[in-house]
Amino acid sequence: MKRISGLNLLEEREGAERPAQKGDRVVYNTRIFLNKGGEAPLNEKQAEHLPNEMIQTKNGVTFVDRTMSLGQREAIVGVEEALMGMKAGGYRKVRISPHLAY
Repeated sequence: MKRISGLNLLEEREGAERPAQKGDRVVYNTRIFLNKGGEAPLNEKQAEHLPNEMIQTKNGVTFVDRTMSLGQREAIVGVEEALMGMKAGGYRKVRISPHLAY
């Protein structure tokens, strides 16, 4: 993963296929935690208003399938940078500094 200032890779599980790159359309899930460790309940709140085909539940945790084109600034910079180079089925746990989370 290309390292930019403010994006720290904490954990990674390699996927299959070719790495995602600028211009690719990707589907991803996120969980967002604040500095003190509390989770922002974004997925649960949004799941109430979305169709069931966009919702996944794993180990009691709700996930929303999000879709975006890399390089189009459709998500916060930190998320987009973390997705660059990932492979299908992969997993990354990253810490994103505030200047990349606007």
